[in-house]
Amino acid sequence: MTAHADVAVTTHDAGADHGMARGQHAIDTTLMGMLLFIASEVMFFAALFGAYFNVKATAAIWPPEGTDFITPIPIPLIATIILVSSSFVMQWGVWQIRKGNRTAMNRAIAVTLILGVIFLSLQAFDYYNLVTNENFGINSGVYGTLFYTMTGFHGAHVLGGVIGLTVILTRGMQGQFSSKHYMAVEAVSAYWHFVDIVWVALFATIYLLR
Repeated sequence: MTAHADVAVTTHDAGADHGMARGQHAIDTTLMGMLLFIASEVMFFAALFGAYFNVKATAAIWPPEGTDFITPIPIPLIATIILVSSSFVMQWGVWQIRKGNRTAMNRAIAVTLILGVIFLSLQAFDYYNLVTNENFGINSGVYGTLFYTMTGFHGAHVLGGVIGLTVILTRGMQGQFSSKHYMAVEAVSAYWHFVDIVWVALFATIYLLR
C-alpha cells in the first residue's frame, strides 16, 4: 500500500511539475509571438527603405530642389536622443523585474512612457513646422511622400508601443509581474527596442546621409 501510494504521489508531483513547465513555456510564447511580429515589421520597413534608396539612386538631384531645408535640425536630433534614452530606461526596468523589484520596474516603464509621448509630440511639432513654414507636405513630390510615409509609419509604431507600455504599466501597478512572471514586459521591451533601432536608421538615412 505504501509503495503504491509513494508511486502515486511521485507520479502526481511529476505531472504537476510537467504542467508548470508547460505553463512557463506558454508564457515564453508571448515573447516568441512578439519576435515573430517584429520580424514581419522588419520586412515592412526594409521595403520602405528599399523604395527610398531606389528612388534616390535614380534621381538626377537628391534631395530634389527646394527640399534642402531637411537637415538634422534640433527637433529631430532631440527626438532621437529622447527615444534612444528611453530604450535604455526600458531595459533597466526589465533588469529590475528580473530581480523582483516591481517598484523600480514600474518607475522605469512610466519614464519610458513619458519619453515616448514626448517623442511623438516633437514629431508632430516638426510636421507642423514643415507644413506651415516650409510648405513641405506629403504631396510635395516623391520626396515628400517618402519622408512622411517612412516617418509617419514609424510614428504609428511608436504610438503602438506607447499603448503597450500603458497596458504593462497598468498591470505592473496591480502587482501582476514578478521575478518569475515578466515575459509580457520582455515582449514590450523588445518591441520598444525595435522602434528605437528603426528610428536611428531613419534619422541617419533622411537627415544625415540624404
